Amino acid sequence: MIMEAIEALNDKNGSNKTTIAKQIESTQQTLPPSHTTLLSYHLNQMKKTGQLLMVKNNYMKPDPHAPPKRGRGRPPKQKTQAETAAAAAVAATVSADPPRSRGRPPKQRDPSETSIEPPKETGSGRPRGRPPKRPRTDSDKVAAPEPAAQATGERSGRGRPPKVKPTAVAPVGC
Repeated sequence: MIMEAIEALNDKNGSNKTTIAKQIESTQQTLPPSHTTLLSYHLNQMKKTGQLLMVKNNYMKPDPHAPPKRGRGRPPKQKTQAETAAAAAVAATVSADPPRSRGRPPKQRDPSETSIEPPKETGSGRPRGRPPKRPRTDSDKVAAPEPAAQATGERSGRGRPPKVKPTAVAPVGC
């Protein structure tokens, strides 16, 4: 419908979204209520695929004689026929093998050796990493407070305690 509307409008500078929407509404009797949203979506999709060009907010059909639009960056080198044949042969052999697992591959075992030994533990036998935090028990929660705080009945605050000033003493020789 969008291509038909652009062809019917036949504007040399292209047609904007509102004129395309009006053209479609005039030709179609029943349209969904989300027609403008669908029109915007499909115009963007057609613009991305190259079916439409956008010039100054106007959509137009691309010139069939124009060269194809190049992507960003440096274009890839042209491959020779020998390189393409070699790449196809490599791809055929790679696709036959199963995908490799992650990490370092295990050492090859000697087929002549038949004794099966359990794997030896390395290190101290402890698991790696930081141990998990243990939940507090009731006996931890009812621990005895410090003796100084217990004597005054106050809890000590955060940080360094203030310096205790000596009480004023009467001068000697009075």
